[in-house]
Amino acid sequence: MVALRKRTRALKPQMAIDNSGSESGNDGVCCEECGSGHSPAELLLCDGCDKGYHLFCLRPILVNVPKGSWFGPCCSKQKKPKSFPLIQTKIVDFFRIQRNAEVSEKMNQDNRKRRKRASGLVMSKKRRRMLPFSPSEDPAVRLKQMASLATALTATGTEFSNKLIYRPGMAPREANCPDYEHGGMQVLSKEDFETLTLCKSMMERGECPPLMVVFDPQEGFTVEADKLIKDWTIITEYTGDVDYLKNRENDDGDSIMTLLSAADPSKSLVICPDKYGNIARYINGINNHTPEGRKKQNLKCVRFDVNGESRVLLIANRDIPKGERLYYDYNAYENEYPTEHFV
Repeated sequence: MVALRKRTRALKPQMAIDNSGSESGNDGVCCEECGSGHSPAELLLCDGCDKGYHLFCLRPILVNVPKGSWFGPCCSKQKKPKSFPLIQTKIVDFFRIQRNAEVSEKMNQDNRKRRKRASGLVMSKKRRRMLPFSPSEDPAVRLKQMASLATALTATGTEFSNKLIYRPGMAPREANCPDYEHGGMQVLSKEDFETLTLCKSMMERGECPPLMVVFDPQEGFTVEADKLIKDWTIITEYTGDVDYLKNRENDDGDSIMTLLSAADPSKSLVICPDKYGNIARYINGINNHTPEGRKKQNLKCVRFDVNGESRVLLIANRDIPKGERLYYDYNAYENEYPTEHFV
């Protein structure tokens, strides 16, 4: 089986296989896009016509060989994802936004005061504090932002969740113990925890991060800043099902994120946002094999001990102007995630 390649840490790819799961040399098959038969380990055969396509020549690029049947551009009718209805009641229900307007308005006033105080935070002598995201002020703009995320989630068959989920048959909550982390894990400070809690509460009231999810023919779903985002702002938390890495060794998901890299490999955990997730799964990675690719990085992925539970945050590592796409490095120390073909 093909080895799992997950974000921030990945296993090295094994033997070439075709999409049915059997070993294949793809003799005599050339890629319909580039005309070459090189890199047979990454040459995928269409189940409709047996034509070949390199994973990295497809648009959007495929990182892994998909499970089950796969149909290439020759046999599939790729369509632009259907936009989610721009209707407030549907969006409120989709994201399970709090409906109590009176409570929401009071909390909005409190949070505006807190954001004013937070916005004045600067580099201190000891450490730098995280900033909460600043939602767009226009409610109509926020509806468009949430509708763009709902479009992506619907198209990928993902249910929205802004938290880690522990389901029967996967890793239990008690397995997510930061003490297992190899080399230790940094602890989120009280101030930064309050900032993270503020971000979560804003989302619950429909005050989302100023982000738009767009569909790009080359990159697939990707995320853009919809207003200026300041350096050191919390963008989002990476969410989804929590499972043991050993259970996902042969998973074909390309959005799996390291949650706990334990000294004992059997205790290592990953986040799997295939059934549940949020906007984090649509933020793309840089090509960290080129200087140009590395320059695109404007987020960093950091794991923290948050009240005795490992959590993954995506944080701005510089000011991000409106319209710029968000990128972070899918690799940590190993540089094993296959990013050499990323645009």
